[in-house]
Amino acid sequence: MKPQDVIAGKTSLWIFGYGSLVWKPDFKYKRSQVGYIQGYKRRFWHGDNFHRGNDELPGRVVTLIEDDDASTWGVAFEVTGSEVEESLKYLNVRETVCGGYVTKMVDFFPEGEEQQPPVQALVYIATTENALYLGPASSEAIGVQIAVCRGKTGHNLEYLLRLAEFMRSSCPHVEDHHLFSIEAAALSVASYLIAAQ
Repeated sequence: MKPQDVIAGKTSLWIFGYGSLVWKPDFKYKRSQVGYIQGYKRRFWHGDNFHRGNDELPGRVVTLIEDDDASTWGVAFEVTGSEVEESLKYLNVRETVCGGYVTKMVDFFPEGEEQQPPVQALVYIATTENALYLGPASSEAIGVQIAVCRGKTGHNLEYLLRLAEFMRSSCPHVEDHHLFSIEAAALSVASYLIAAQ
């Protein structure tokens, strides 16, 4: 699905972020809401050779993997009017051209609004067909990779720590074992590297 198809005739659009968008959307939006989507789990299975790594040492960033029993917490941003097209142009470069992500529409459930119906939100997902897709690995292996990589936007470790901090501060009731076990492994490697200098 192309983003242009999504906005045909729309004056409002929700965009769901579950990775760097939760702390750095970099586009104008009317409001944001913490919440979740169902049927997907967040995994550090996607390579990044631009923002958080390079061709020799690709970093690891998150994508969504289909899982009927899972849910993923993040932030949805509502963009309206002319900002719909502007935000999609920006995200097309950030997520699709540089990141290799595709777009889908999903049901987003805002936190604390259980009685309300979900809203449709656009989400960017890197699939297994992507050349940068790295697939599963142990928390330790992913942690080592994240601890040593950096790209044009900064250290891969910063990306991991900011995502973990978002989950602790905005979704303290959610236990994201995958995220927190990788955080522990990466911090262990980072402290070892600092001590070895």
